[in-house]
Amino acid sequence: MEATSASILILGNMDKPGCREQIEALQPWLAERAEVLGVFSHREAPADLAARATLVLVFGGDGTLLSVARDVAGSAKAILGVNMGKLGFLADFGVEDIRHHLDAILADPKPVSRLMLTVRVWDGDKEATAAPGPAAFCSLAANDIVITAGPPFRMIDLNVSHGETRIARYCGDGLLVSTPTGSTGYNLSSGGPILPPTLRAIILSSLAPHTLSLRPMVLGCEDPIRIVATRVNPGTTILIDGQIAHPLHDGAIIEVSQAPHAFPLIPHPGRPFFQILADKLNWGASPHHT
Repeated sequence: MEATSASILILGNMDKPGCREQIEALQPWLAERAEVLGVFSHREAPADLAARATLVLVFGGDGTLLSVARDVAGSAKAILGVNMGKLGFLADFGVEDIRHHLDAILADPKPVSRLMLTVRVWDGDKEATAAPGPAAFCSLAANDIVITAGPPFRMIDLNVSHGETRIARYCGDGLLVSTPTGSTGYNLSSGGPILPPTLRAIILSSLAPHTLSLRPMVLGCEDPIRIVATRVNPGTTILIDGQIAHPLHDGAIIEVSQAPHAFPLIPHPGRPFFQILADKLNWGASPHHT
């Protein structure tokens, strides 16, 4: 097959067993279908090449995809995940799926635009109404943002508002702010709702709240969420996508807002979102009786 004007950037989690070998075995076949701009570790994702590529092909698990999504945000036109991990909600293509679907995807990529968030942290003893200066920490998030109590594991106290509206005082083990993409992750295991990935909404869930009246909420993403760390522990941390950590101190202000760039993920054409949920979570299966 003659090469087309399409181009592919290959990124892989080379620490995963068999990933490097799978890429090497597939690369000649890929080169027949598109210009291969290069093969890199997912930790070295070049944004300039991602901007040139018709498709960024990511070999790894969901964590690998989340890392790539943050690194090439605003550059990549379309990202496709090849599952070399375990569950694979995001990296939903197998190698045989690539052989079956790649030509059609390169001819007409149709990524789903998934919401990403920007989180900023201002350290120090500030009031919630204070005008913040330069942030001490800033990151994109594709999945979720978790404030976790940390050592010595006493209950922490957070004041939360949405835009100009105060929501509540959250006392407990922490707070989870999730995108629709992240709704099937930590959010799901903590009792939060599942959202279709195309929704423009944010989930706010308390972790082990001191009062049972604090329930998960779905908020619009037009206004930022502001969290003031009224009282936290020496080990309290904010964790981005389970991969990036930053310590929090009393008086810190955390602001979470819609990111300027989305995560352009290619969905599996043969597996709608709710079918993936049913398959991965074993929905509707009859009880197994022994």
